[in-house]
Amino acid sequence: GPWPLGAQEHVPGEEPQMSQISGLFVEKPQTVTAIKGKNVTFVAKVDSSQMLRKPTMKWLKGKWMDLGSKAGKHLQFKESYDRNTKIYTYELTIVKVVDGDAGGYRCEVTSKDKCDSCTFDISVEDAGEDAGELDFSGLLKKRERKQKEEPEIDVDVWEILKNAKPCDYEKIAFQYGITDLRGLLKRLKKMKKVEPKKSDAFLKKLGPAYSVEKGKKILLNVELSDSNAQVRWLRNGQEIKPSAKYIFESVGGIRKLTINKCTLADDAAYECVVGEEKSFTEVFVQEPPVTITKMLDDIHVVVGEKVEFEVEVSDEGANVKWMKDGVELSRDGKYRFKKDGTKHWLIINEATAEDIGTYYVYTSGGESKAELEVEEKELEVLQSIADLTLKAAEQAVFKCEVSDEKVTGKWFKDGVEVTPSNRIKMTHIGRTHKLVIDDVKPEDAGDYTFVPDGYALSLSAKLNFLEIKIDYVPRQEPPKIHLDTTGSFVNKNTIIVVAGNKLRFDVDITGEPPPTVSWKKGDTEISEAEGRVRVETRKNLSCFVIEGAERSDEGLYHITVTNPAGEDKADIMVKIVDVPDPPENVKCTAVGEDSASIQWDPPKFDGGVPVKGYLMERKKKGSSRWTRLNFDIYESTTYEAKKMIEGVLYEMRVFAVNGIGISQPSASSKPFMPIAPTSEPTRLTVEDVTDGTCALKWLPPERIGAGGIDGYIIEYCIEGATEWVQANETPVEKNSYRVRGLPVGEKMLFRVTAVNIAGRSSPAVMAQAVTIREIVERPKIRLPRQLRTKYIKRVGEKVNLVIPFQGKPRPVVTWLKDGAPLDTKLVNIRTSDVDTILFIRQAAREHSGQYTLSVQIENMEEKVTLEIQIVDKPGPPIAVTVTDVWGFNAALEWKPPKDNGNCEITGYTIQKADLKTKEWFMVLEHNRRPSCTVSDLVMGNEYTFRVFSENICGMSDDAGISKNTAAITKTGLKQKQQPYKEKDMCSSPKFITPLVDRSVIAGYSAAISCAVRGHPKPKIIWMKNKMIIGENPKYLMQNNQGVLTLNIRKPSLFDGGKYTCRAINDLGQDEVECKLEVRVITEKEEAKK
Repeated sequence: GPWPLGAQEHVPGEEPQMSQISGLFVEKPQTVTAIKGKNVTFVAKVDSSQMLRKPTMKWLKGKWMDLGSKAGKHLQFKESYDRNTKIYTYELTIVKVVDGDAGGYRCEVTSKDKCDSCTFDISVEDAGEDAGELDFSGLLKKRERKQKEEPEIDVDVWEILKNAKPCDYEKIAFQYGITDLRGLLKRLKKMKKVEPKKSDAFLKKLGPAYSVEKGKKILLNVELSDSNAQVRWLRNGQEIKPSAKYIFESVGGIRKLTINKCTLADDAAYECVVGEEKSFTEVFVQEPPVTITKMLDDIHVVVGEKVEFEVEVSDEGANVKWMKDGVELSRDGKYRFKKDGTKHWLIINEATAEDIGTYYVYTSGGESKAELEVEEKELEVLQSIADLTLKAAEQAVFKCEVSDEKVTGKWFKDGVEVTPSNRIKMTHIGRTHKLVIDDVKPEDAGDYTFVPDGYALSLSAKLNFLEIKIDYVPRQEPPKIHLDTTGSFVNKNTIIVVAGNKLRFDVDITGEPPPTVSWKKGDTEISEAEGRVRVETRKNLSCFVIEGAERSDEGLYHITVTNPAGEDKADIMVKIVDVPDPPENVKCTAVGEDSASIQWDPPKFDGGVPVKGYLMERKKKGSSRWTRLNFDIYESTTYEAKKMIEGVLYEMRVFAVNGIGISQPSASSKPFMPIAPTSEPTRLTVEDVTDGTCALKWLPPERIGAGGIDGYIIEYCIEGATEWVQANETPVEKNSYRVRGLPVGEKMLFRVTAVNIAGRSSPAVMAQAVTIREIVERPKIRLPRQLRTKYIKRVGEKVNLVIPFQGKPRPVVTWLKDGAPLDTKLVNIRTSDVDTILFIRQAAREHSGQYTLSVQIENMEEKVTLEIQIVDKPGPPIAVTVTDVWGFNAALEWKPPKDNGNCEITGYTIQKADLKTKEWFMVLEHNRRPSCTVSDLVMGNEYTFRVFSENICGMSDDAGISKNTAAITKTGLKQKQQPYKEKDMCSSPKFITPLVDRSVIAGYSAAISCAVRGHPKPKIIWMKNKMIIGENPKYLMQNNQGVLTLNIRKPSLFDGGKYTCRAINDLGQDEVECKLEVRVITEKEEAKK
C-alpha cells in the first residue's frame, strides 16, 4: 500500500529511557559542510576507565537508521584503543560524499549501565537542483522499539505534506522522524510540478511511492474510466510481461499488478500506460539488516590445539567479516572459514602464542567479539623411575614415561652423564625412556637421574647393591602328594570334563628340598611347556591344565614327585564327556496321504553319557527353514510324522540328546513325498469275450490325489477259488485290457487295481463271473444314410465309402459289382473286424453300377446293395435348325446330344449372333424342351444360332450351331432424310477439372491430374515453378481423352513446389496450378503405422 513513513515512531517526548545518560564522550564529532565527491571523516573518543566492559558504539542517520548495516565502499568504520589512557577512538568516514548524505546524524555509546549520545549535521555543497541519491530505502527501515508495541497506523506522509501549509513542514517532519527534510521537499516540489490535471483515462492513479520488505509481495492498482481499456505496465521504462513473478489482474475498471518475492532488483520506477496517459510510482524494497543471533564465546586453549569460533546470524545468505585487532582476516594457511546455513566458523588448526587477542565478527546489522587465550604446554610425568635393590649379575632397569613423545633427555649417575656401553643401554620409544644395566656390579650402586631437555624438572632413583652370604644346613623331608578329592572328583581319583571346557587341576606337594614333579599319560611324559595340555609348577603346587578338552585326552594320568629323601605317586582318571554323535541312516520307510514313517540308527558314540532321546526336524525340499517336530525328548528310533502336505517333497533330520546337550544334526534323509493311493477304479465292465480271452474296460478312480496314476494291474480268479493271478507284469496305462490264455468254458472273476508311487488302490471287482466262451452274434451291416440312395460323383473325383458292420466271431466279407465278383484292380477294398472300406482314387464312367456287400458268419448272412453313378458334362445338341422366320421372330428345333454325360439332360442354353458383328448374345437359359422361339430380332440383320446342353455337371463344352440362318427382311417403309448440316465444334481450351494441392511422402511415387476440353485438340505444357518440364525421365505426362496426368517418380524434398498445366490451341489458352508439398516421414510416424 502507500508508503507508511515512520508509522512505528513514538509520540514526541515519550522517548524510551534505555539507561542513565552520562557524559562518556571525551571528543564529539562536529557538524561539517562537505564538498560533493570528497571524503569526510568524523571522530568520537570515549573514556573507558570507569567501565567494566568495552563500550558499544552506534552511528545513526536521522533518528533510527543504523549505518553499521551500510558498511562498505561508501561508509567505512574504524575503532582503536589506547591501553595507557584507556580511551577508545571511533571513526566514521564517508567516501565521495553525495547529495543523499546530507542530513542529521547521531552517535550513541552504551556500556553496561551507562549511555551517551551526540548529534551532528552534514550539509553538501555544490548539490545542484536535484536531491541526488536520497537514501529512501534507509528511511524506510523499521525501527526496533524497546517499549510495548503500539497499534500501527498507516500514514501517507506524502499526502500530509502535499495538503499541509509550508509553515507546518518542519513540525510534520519531526513528528514522523524525517531527517532529510530538504531532500524530501525538493521531491515534493517536483511531484507538485508534475501533478497532472484531472485525468480522463484514470479514475484512480498509482500512489506516489510504495514500500515492501525483501521477499514479500506488493500490489499496485489503478482504476480506469473505461473498463474495457487495455493497460501496459513499465518498469524503468521497459514493458513488463506477465509471468509467475508479475501477475496482471483485471476486475471491471480496476487493473492490478502483483510483484511476487521482491528482490533488490525490483527497487525501481513503475508506470501504468493507458493510450497516451501514464501514471507513475516508485517501489522501495527494504532489506532487513543481518543480526547476530548467537554471539562468540571466549576460548582458552593450549599451544597446538585447534580453535573454532562459532557465530549464528539471522539470514542464510549473509556475508560475515572476521577481524583481529582491527585487521580483516583472509583465508590463508592459518585461518579457515566455514559456513553451514546460518552458522559461520573461524578455524585455527594449531594455536600459537601469536594468536592471543580479541577476535571480531561483523554482519550488516550487528557485531560480536571474543578473547582467545593460548597457554604454553607443561610436561607431565606419567611414570617416575623407582629405586632398585639388586644382587650381583642381575639386570637393572630404570624406566619413566612423560606426556610428550617428542621430548628427549639425558641420564646421570651421581651428577655425571651416563655413557652407553655393551653393558649399559639407553632407549627412547614413544613417551617411554629406559636405562638398562646388565650384569650389575657393586660399583653400579648410586643415584640415577633422568633430565628431560628443555624442561626444568628431573626424575631420580637409587640403585642398591646387595651382597649375599649363605651358611646353613639343608633340612630334608620326603615328598608327599596331597590330592583334594572333594572338588571335581566324581568318585575316587576320577575327574569328568565336558569336551571343549578347560580343566585346571591343582595338586599340593610338600617335601624338602622341593621335589621334582613328573606327569605321565601311559608312558608319555607331559613336559612343562606352553600348549593345550601342559603342567605349570610353582612352589608346593603342581597344576595340570587341559585347554579345550578333546576325546583323545581321556585316560589314566600318573603324577610322580621325587627328591633325595624319597618319592610319592598318585593316579588320576580323566573322563571326557561330550554331546553324542549325530544319529545315522535317517530314512523314510512308508508314506500316507499327509504322514510319513521315519526310522534311524542311534549315534555310534553317546558322548560318554547315555542318550536320553531324540529331536526331529523337517523341511520342504529347496527351502532352508527347518521346523522342529517335537519339543519333549522322543525315546524311540522310529517316528510317525504328521500334518504334511500331499505331493510336496520333504527332508528329515534328527538330533540325539544326552545329559551334556544336543548333538549336531544327522545327515538329511532322502527327499520323500506324502502320497495316498488312489480310490478304486470305477465301472468295470466286460467289453468282449472269445475262446480263451476276455476284454475288460473301466473308468479312472474318482479320487486320484497328488501321486497321479502310474497304471493299472488286472487280476483274475476261477469262481470259488481264492488265488488271484496277475494278468499283466507291468501296469497298463490305458483304461482297457484283454486278458489272454484263459481256460475255455470256465467261469472267471476279474478285478482291477490302480497303482501309483504310494502303492495299490483297493480293487474294483466284477460283480458276476464271466463264462469264457465265444459269443455268436448275428451279422448286421450299418449302412450310412447317404448310401441308402443313389451315390453320385463326378468323373475324376475321389470315392471313399466306410461301411461298419457287427457280428461274432469275425464275419467273412465279400463285394460284388453288378452280380459279378469285384475287380480289385479297378476298386480298392480294405476290411477290418468292424468295418469295410471301398476306395476309388479317380472315378471313371466304368465305375458306375450296383455294388453288393455280403457279411457272413457260418450259415448267417446279411446283404446290402448300393448304386454308384459317375457323371460327366454332356455332348452338344445335334441337328440345330431354323424351321421358320416371321416378322422379327425365328423358330428353332434340335435333337438331344448323343452323350448325355451318364445322367439326365436338365435343359438347354440358346445364343444368337448377327452375321455382321459375329458377337454372341444370350437368348434363353435352362430351356427344357428341344425347341424354342427367338423374338425381338432386328430388321435388316441376318442371324445364326447355337445351343448348349446342360446336366447336373453343368453346360456342355461345345455347342450345336444352326445349319441355316434367319434373315429379317425390311418392309416397304422409307425414311426421308434431312440434309446433314455439320455443327461447328471448335472451342478454346477450358479446364473442366482443376489441379488440387497435394501433400505426398518422399520416396513414394505421386501423380497430379486435371481434365481439359477444347477443339481442335489443345497442346499441353507442364511447368514446375513457372519452368517448363522438358524430357525429364522423372516425369511421365499422359493425356487420355482430355484427362491429363503428371506422374512424379519417387519425389524428393526438391520436387516440392508450384506445378502449372497450360493448354493451348488456335482459339486461345487456359491454365491451372497447384502446390505440391513433399514430406519426409519420421521414425515416430513410421512406428504409428
